[in-house]
Amino acid sequence: MVGPLYKNLDTAMEDNEEELNNIKDIDEDDDDVEEEEEEQNWDDWTADGEEGEEDDLQLLCLFCENRFKSSGSLFDHCFSSHSFDFKTIKTTFKLDFYGCFKLINYVRSQVANNQCWSCGSTCESRQALQDHLHEPSGFENTNLPWDNDMYLKPYMEEDNLLYSFDEDEEVDDDDDTVRNVDGFEKMSIDDETDLESYASDLNLLKSCKENEVKGGTSVSATNGESSDDKRSNNSFVKAANRDIMIVNKDYFGSYSSFGIHKEMISDKVRTDAYRQAIVDNPSLIKGAVVLDVGCGTGILSLFAAQGGASMVNAVEASGKMATVASQIAKDNGLLWNEATNGSTKQENGVVKVINSMVEDLIESGQIKPKSVDVLVSEWMGYCLLYESMLSSVLVARDHWLKPGGAILPDTATMFVAGFGKGATSIPFWENVYGFNMSSIGNELVKDAAHIPIVDVVDGNNLVTNTALLQAFDLATMKPDEVDFTASVQLEQKSSNSTGVVESTTTKCYGVVLWFETSFTSRFCKEAPTVLSTSPYTPPTHWAQTLLTLNEPISLTSKTLTTKSSAMVGSEVNPAVKIGARISVARGVEHRSIDISLEVTAIGFDGQKQKWPVQLFNMR
Repeated sequence: MVGPLYKNLDTAMEDNEEELNNIKDIDEDDDDVEEEEEEQNWDDWTADGEEGEEDDLQLLCLFCENRFKSSGSLFDHCFSSHSFDFKTIKTTFKLDFYGCFKLINYVRSQVANNQCWSCGSTCESRQALQDHLHEPSGFENTNLPWDNDMYLKPYMEEDNLLYSFDEDEEVDDDDDTVRNVDGFEKMSIDDETDLESYASDLNLLKSCKENEVKGGTSVSATNGESSDDKRSNNSFVKAANRDIMIVNKDYFGSYSSFGIHKEMISDKVRTDAYRQAIVDNPSLIKGAVVLDVGCGTGILSLFAAQGGASMVNAVEASGKMATVASQIAKDNGLLWNEATNGSTKQENGVVKVINSMVEDLIESGQIKPKSVDVLVSEWMGYCLLYESMLSSVLVARDHWLKPGGAILPDTATMFVAGFGKGATSIPFWENVYGFNMSSIGNELVKDAAHIPIVDVVDGNNLVTNTALLQAFDLATMKPDEVDFTASVQLEQKSSNSTGVVESTTTKCYGVVLWFETSFTSRFCKEAPTVLSTSPYTPPTHWAQTLLTLNEPISLTSKTLTTKSSAMVGSEVNPAVKIGARISVARGVEHRSIDISLEVTAIGFDGQKQKWPVQLFNMR
């Protein structure tokens, strides 16, 4: 699976230029505003202030037309006038940020239909509803009416309450906290000290998130942390959780576009690999209970049903796509039907579509723990790990997969190689209708040293051997293993069919990353298969990921006769090897990944030239 990302350097640079122009326009507008403000007199200022007092009343009551300046005063009103005690409900049902967000949207949707949010009774008018409202009763933690992802979508446009209902619990430094989060994305790492500092900050954020998940943000007194630090960490977590919610909304919303699903299904390499692994391995699928994580259109679930699965749980977080997947399964006579009285009638259908995130589905208990025989998911993103959907797959594996159950695919491997000028935009600009425009190409390559580029690379444009970067065993790996650091050595590759390296010098402009996922004979005994995104195989919608060096490194296979005082990796003193240290880690921004690249040119006599670390963020 992949979401929107730059697919070529030109697009990336155009977007960057547009952003810079926008910033410039904003600065100019700010100057104009400042000039206008200087011309205003104090009477105007006072009048503006008076007009603004009414604008501050932006929080609309959940049940009537009253407006309030703070969520605290709004909820006090709801309690005294409408028997709705938000704080007690939040505490009683242990609602997190998402739960409160859903509750508010649920209540607004019920009130709009003159229905009681607590008992569901329908009243004749809004006034009748307000007279009817009462304290909640009959709720159970496992069956809350608002515990549905449909209520993650704001019911009312510009509902400011959704983003301020916990304001009384936060410190006043939230704005600074959010700026600090944004600051992580703009960090420039030039040496190992900075890299360690960055990793320390990243671990702090992860630690804060883990504490929040466990139900508290307190830290034992043994670490010497003050109460101010605790409040700061708590604020940091809340800001991060808001960012996560927004990113999740955008992420799952992006998969509501049919164009993305057409692109993925049309990727013959991808779809054929999954079809072969599922349909052509009857000993694995026939009679099995299958879980499809992130089902999208449901194509993999349909393959599982076709292969003879006894039950297929198709989990999809996008409400729109869950509806689409259900309709497709129904149209093909494969949908599992559930009667209104709670009993099930299977008919011929085995595909049950569940609209939920994996993490929320665990709490709902719709699928029994350790009840799944086969877990299948197409979770891969650009550079394998972009989007970080693998974490959800591993959560699903640990909660639902039976001991000894199968996960498809069951291995994933990342590779790296050096690319030459042919993989850049330079050749295009060297001859434009007979004119030399290479200055543009050189500028684009220079700018690309800060941006990961996703594009299809021809294997003929690789100038080094291929090295294995990292291998994952998806049946056993732990979630934190997605963050890794690996070192490889790259040498000039052979340029003919005999495998002999010719004594020539070439330039390495950067490294390219790609991956393979395998459906091995461990589980797919009849028909194991491999899904490869290599530059040497037919292209896929994942393409490859290019990381461009600050400056190209000259590389040769021949031994120089005389020792040179010139810099190793230069044209007069080319390197015989390139050492690359690559780190891949989940980014501070949810679902993004950070990649750091450090290269060292190694001469024939052991001399080395090291370049500063480059940091690339995929988001």
